[in-house]
Amino acid sequence: MAEAPLRVLLTEDEVAARIEALADKLARVDDNWTLVALLQGAIPFATDLMRAFARRGRHPIYDSLWLESYRDARQSSGKVVVRADLSRSVEGRPVLILDDVFDSGRTIAYARAHVLAKGAAEVVTCAFVRKPQALGEAIDFVGWDAPDDFLVGYGMDDGGRYRGLPFVAAID
Repeated sequence: MAEAPLRVLLTEDEVAARIEALADKLARVDDNWTLVALLQGAIPFATDLMRAFARRGRHPIYDSLWLESYRDARQSSGKVVVRADLSRSVEGRPVLILDDVFDSGRTIAYARAHVLAKGAAEVVTCAFVRKPQALGEAIDFVGWDAPDDFLVGYGMDDGGRYRGLPFVAAID
């Protein structure tokens, strides 16, 4: 399969700088918090943010929630499905939900309601990338406002490919 032409929008160094800025903004996250990464795309983001927290002497509990609405398509199906639930209790705990891309707001809203239904005391949401169509939607923190391109890299994929790129790119 031939590689798609990629246009780098956010370099590896720019990604790292945005993670550090988010860690500073999320300073109240401490060892009492549970950080929930939305699989699969938020894995690189969650890993880097956890490392940034550790550099600040903070060590929240890590968990993940596998939600799916895209499968291998380039557009959301409009339906969110739980593929794998949390493995730890969040009852009475503050939770930080991390996602790779915030576009329709559907996945974050579903995750927030799901975690609250499990008894979370508070839910804060954060996405590394926000697409233009989501500017009016509810999210607490955003790492970068992206153009309306199809994005890959840093956890974002095209049919499972390109997730491992250390930068964010658009497929032309």
